Amino acid sequence: MGADREGGARRRPGRAVAYAAGGVVLLAGCASMPDSGDLRGVESTPRQDTQVRVFAMPPREDAQPSEIVQGFLEALTSDDPTYATARQYLTGEAKQTWKPDVSTTVLTDGPGTEADPSGSRVDGVDFSFTLTGTRVASVDAQQAYTPASGSYSQQVHLTRNQKSGQWRIDGLPQGVVMGKSDFQRNYMSVNKYYFASNSAVSANRQPAAVADPVYVRERVDPMTEMVRSLLEGPTSWLRPVVRSSFPTGTALTKGVTSLTPDDQNKLTVPLNDKAARVGQAQCNEMAAQLLFTLQNLTPAVDEVELRAGGARLCSLREGRARSVASRGSVKHPEYLYFVDGKHRVVRISGASSDTKADPVPGALGEGANKGLRAAAVSRDEHMAAGVSYDGKALYVGSLVSGSSLGEPVLRSQGAKEADRLTTPSWDARGDLWVADRDPADPRLLLLEQGAGQPLEVRTPGLDGRIRDVRVAADGVRIALVVEKDGKGSLLVGRIERDEKGGERPVVSVLELRSATPELEEVTTMAWAGDSRLVVVGQEQGGVQQVRYAQVDGSVPEAPAPPAALTGVKEIAASEDERLPLVAYSEDGIVRLPSGAQWQKVVKDGSAPVYPG
Repeated sequence: MGADREGGARRRPGRAVAYAAGGVVLLAGCASMPDSGDLRGVESTPRQDTQVRVFAMPPREDAQPSEIVQGFLEALTSDDPTYATARQYLTGEAKQTWKPDVSTTVLTDGPGTEADPSGSRVDGVDFSFTLTGTRVASVDAQQAYTPASGSYSQQVHLTRNQKSGQWRIDGLPQGVVMGKSDFQRNYMSVNKYYFASNSAVSANRQPAAVADPVYVRERVDPMTEMVRSLLEGPTSWLRPVVRSSFPTGTALTKGVTSLTPDDQNKLTVPLNDKAARVGQAQCNEMAAQLLFTLQNLTPAVDEVELRAGGARLCSLREGRARSVASRGSVKHPEYLYFVDGKHRVVRISGASSDTKADPVPGALGEGANKGLRAAAVSRDEHMAAGVSYDGKALYVGSLVSGSSLGEPVLRSQGAKEADRLTTPSWDARGDLWVADRDPADPRLLLLEQGAGQPLEVRTPGLDGRIRDVRVAADGVRIALVVEKDGKGSLLVGRIERDEKGGERPVVSVLELRSATPELEEVTTMAWAGDSRLVVVGQEQGGVQQVRYAQVDGSVPEAPAPPAALTGVKEIAASEDERLPLVAYSEDGIVRLPSGAQWQKVVKDGSAPVYPG
């Protein structure tokens, strides 16, 4: 429950007292008793620097019901790890039954408080308030974020202790409620990592690491919280397609309350006996999961040592983790690819500022190709796929000089160019995905290793026609721009494969969810991190913009790319966030180096892509 302002509420003077030298903000409620049922807002806590700690004040003697509710709501936005101060506003029984970690409900503004006119008497022993607001999102007990909408209305009931005469809350909703700005100040999104259970990459069959974003309280020991969250397992949405190398039931040793790396940035993690008998290879995977999960937290963790039963199990440094598992954001693409004015696939170095493009080796570049409008390059950069200029045919060829190009691997029967094949996308297994937009038979198709009879992918619950397809580097998540009633929406789905020996797999995309609920129209998108996408779209009544979006539908803290770009038709990004964004706009092919503005690459080119 929180302290943002309700838009239509009466404002009262701020009650946060800041001690800047000590990095402390104290919150204390001092609202007057409402004399009518008007909607009142809870004062917002100003956004503070990440080093500022916010502490709540306990209820003062003889506080009135409105002040008790106000102070309680504000206490929930503090950095109190166990909500001990907030519990002081509750009766003894309510302290025992209230479970703040069950959920966090995020409102547009802080909860409004409306006195309940029926049965509320300040001179009696009962008083009620209704908390109101507009939902933005919720975070569940697994710390998973889900966008939400609609109104919020919950009752808070107070009673007066007949002996002490003090008002306390004895009835309240489970979980925590707060406004959007307080949520952004209190919580941060962090990826925890598991391994794809049905896909591996590279010749040595490394497991593919999969990001599972969760929200944790930013200043309440996030390192220990992330380790606990990782050990508890993946969120429900991701669980069907990933595995954890930690044995079932693995937890921190009893009595361990906080984890901190030493002065060499080494974190020692003591585990219970469930992990005592793991082998070296499994232990290395466990340590890799931890390193991937903790790498973006402060203080930094460069090495993880796992212990169980009083003995050392293994130790793994960050550099070695890359040899244990493959992760999209650490694989550095060699080239950026696009289609030039001669409708060939060309490439330039991905990391340099070079603007000279060379045709790719093989028939799609150097050879007498069929004339292309879009292309995709496999993640190992050994194969490429191209869509013919009219959108009817899909070709696949090797990026080897002198290689030939055979017949199309797929044809569309769509009558119009816009009703034919989308830009294809390669997954971590080397399979090729593409959508056929033919209104008479719209399909999402998969070509195993880019060849053979196309496999139709099941898409239960899909409402609309696929306009764009991008598979994540981990091979178990897919982003789709889906068109319905002339508007495009960005949806992220989970890829499940039912594979039986000797039979073709049954592949499905399940539980599609919106990644940009606030956008009315999405034009194009690309993966731009392990759990982040870059999106071109617009809000209702707004103008086109380039922005980032999280796969769970939340908005990342990273600033949006500079807005000085118009007419963007296609966008390219890499899971390796060190590489620049690239776009096809009215100015041709442009790119955005780190810390700079958009720069022109070539005027005569289109369809830029990184491998994938």
